[in-house]
Amino acid sequence: MNIQSLLEHHGISRNPFAEEDAQTDQVFKEHCISSAYHPVWDKVYGDPAEPSTAIVFGPKGSGKTAMRLQVDRHLARYNAQHPEQRVFVIRYDDFNPFLDHFSERMSRRVARKPEKVLDAWRLWDHMDAILCIGVTSLVDRVLAIGSSREDASSEDAITTGHLAKLDRTAARDFLLLAMAYDQSTASTSVGRWSQLRKKLSFSNWLAFWDVSLAVIGTIVAVVLTGYLFMRQNGGEDGGRSLTILWLAPALALLFSSPFLWRWIKCHFAAMGIRRHMRVGKREVGSLRTVLLRFPRRELANQPIPRYDRTDDRYELLNKFQGLIERLGYRGIIVLMDRVDEPHLTGGKQELMKRFVWPMLDNKLLKQPGIGFKLMLPQELYRDVERENRDFHERARLDKQNVVPSFAWTGESLYDLARARMMACAAEGASPEPKDLFADDLSYNRMLTAFQSLRVPRHLFRFLYRVLVEHCNKHTDSVPEFRVRAETFETTLAVYQREAELGG
Repeated sequence: MNIQSLLEHHGISRNPFAEEDAQTDQVFKEHCISSAYHPVWDKVYGDPAEPSTAIVFGPKGSGKTAMRLQVDRHLARYNAQHPEQRVFVIRYDDFNPFLDHFSERMSRRVARKPEKVLDAWRLWDHMDAILCIGVTSLVDRVLAIGSSREDASSEDAITTGHLAKLDRTAARDFLLLAMAYDQSTASTSVGRWSQLRKKLSFSNWLAFWDVSLAVIGTIVAVVLTGYLFMRQNGGEDGGRSLTILWLAPALALLFSSPFLWRWIKCHFAAMGIRRHMRVGKREVGSLRTVLLRFPRRELANQPIPRYDRTDDRYELLNKFQGLIERLGYRGIIVLMDRVDEPHLTGGKQELMKRFVWPMLDNKLLKQPGIGFKLMLPQELYRDVERENRDFHERARLDKQNVVPSFAWTGESLYDLARARMMACAAEGASPEPKDLFADDLSYNRMLTAFQSLRVPRHLFRFLYRVLVEHCNKHTDSVPEFRVRAETFETTLAVYQREAELGG
């Protein structure tokens, strides 16, 4: 018996249970993302006008990624409806590039052991990674103005009107952030920084006064030396002529000393950034070149990520917040998910803990104007409960919106299955999950079975399998359009045993 015939008999035009991963699930993206919600949705989503932090702990397949995608979609809708009070979204869910760069900075002995690499991971590394994503995205949007890439209808678009609100100080801060954190590979870092400087109309001719002094001084020194040498009648007085020949390099060095001193300072600053901003890919040469293009007074007392400490990062984060506020954003939402997927953690509980724990810092999670939505594996909550007093005083999870168990009841899973069936229903049809099963399977037994499956991923896999098993027992010539309790129970027992063996 064809499964499609079974579904069409119940008014379903496509299989609602074929997909398991929210990122590739078109039924979810096209329909359920705006209609099917977990009961804790309001607590996690909060109010975009006042970004807040929420921490969700849930087992694999419970729908953490689906909720993250829902939050993302609803924030996009909110931005479209509130163009002057938008929220800047930072999607912190692909950790491999940052962990790869970080691992490259470790010694070979340390880099061979993931636990030692992650032991060196600190809060400021998380902050650097978040700023890398945010700054790169912001630079992309600004450089898209006036180009074929610009999408004026996008809720994230930045216009020339927004740029006009940036004064010289804000433009300087933007260029400073781009120098340290822009990770785009679309062009060279120096070329991209120069494009941004032109977009911001940031004049920096004062940055070249010492270079001009060095060039002009060298030319004057050579001309003066040549003139004095000629006055000595072709150098008949050998000793005096030799003294005159030393005059040119001495004067050139004197005139070049301001530039050489600034070059040395910028070089050491670039080396500091290269060494201590460990999650990004930056070369000393390009960093030094960009630093030399800032007027000296513009860099005085400005924070740059050249030390192993959070103070500079908080100042840079404040600069980023002030910058995007001028560009029409009233807050930042950081969506963190998929911490079990990086190759360095490998889904291992202890490694995930070493990676996530530095992030659980109340000062960061309660940063005004920023909301963190952390989707974390269920295993980590057990570690949280076992932590000492110092950890809890630093994290202050009692002040965050914590969902300790992203659990589903049998009723909520039933509603979720129904929402997917309605999304795939033919016009005019209203299919129900209970209609797929014969009368010998009671509604209460169905809810109990759904409860035992615990998470949506297991529910979808089971329903898909039970429909396939039913179709394999019947032919198209003698069809049976409702699944009997015997098939339901047998398939459920086999599936649960396989799920237990698979962990």
